[in-house]
Amino acid sequence: MRIRKKKWAEPELSACDFYIAEPKEYKNRWKDFFKNGNPIMLEVGCGKGSFVGQIALLNPDINYIAVDIKLDMLGVGRRNIVKLFEEKNKEINNIALTRYNVDMLDEIIGKDDAIQRIYINFCNPWPREKHKKRRLTHPRKLKLYKQLLENGKEIHFKTDDDELFEESLEYFKSEGFKVKTLTYDLHSSEIDRNTTPMTEHEKMFSDEGIKIKYCIAENIGRD
Repeated sequence: MRIRKKKWAEPELSACDFYIAEPKEYKNRWKDFFKNGNPIMLEVGCGKGSFVGQIALLNPDINYIAVDIKLDMLGVGRRNIVKLFEEKNKEINNIALTRYNVDMLDEIIGKDDAIQRIYINFCNPWPREKHKKRRLTHPRKLKLYKQLLENGKEIHFKTDDDELFEESLEYFKSEGFKVKTLTYDLHSSEIDRNTTPMTEHEKMFSDEGIKIKYCIAENIGRD
C-alpha cells in the first residue's frame, strides 16, 4: 500500500515507548523488552496497526511484535494503537512496533524467542508472475517463518484476493504446513471473531461485498 510522507512519523516514533528502532538488539531476548515470559506472537506487514492494537487489547497476557517496512505506515499505526488503548483506558505494555524487511526477519528474531503464531493480513497480492516472490506467503518467506515459528504453532492468513489465497494454500502445503482451518467467507463462518479482529481493509472489502478468505496453517516441523 502506498502512503503519503508523514513528516511527524519519525519524531513521534522516536519518542514512542513501544517502538523499537534497533530490533537486532532484541534477537533471542524479546522477553527482556516485554519484561515478562508471556507468549510472543508476530504480525508481518502490520500496516496501520488496527489489527495488532485490537488483538493486543483482547489478549493482555500475550505479547505482540508488529513489523512493517514503511516508517510512515508505522507512524500511523502508532497513532491508531494509542487511540485504541486510550479509548479503553489501558496502558500499552504488550506491543512492540518495529521497522524491518520481512525477508530478513531472522536478523531480529531467533528460535529462543519461541514465536507462537504469525499473522498475515491483507498483504499485497503481487499478481504478476515476476513479482509473486514478493508475496508474504511465498515459499521463500514460509521457509524463513518456519525457522522462527515453533513446531505445532500456526500462521493465520486473511485476504480478499482469490488468486493469492488459492496459491497460498499450495505454498503452505509445499513448505510443510498443514492447513487446519479454512473458509472462503469468514464473516459467514462460525470462527470466533475475537481471534481475528477486523482490519480497515477487511471492513472496506466487506462493505463492497467481497468475501474474506481465511486459513490457519500449522507448522508440522522445521526443515
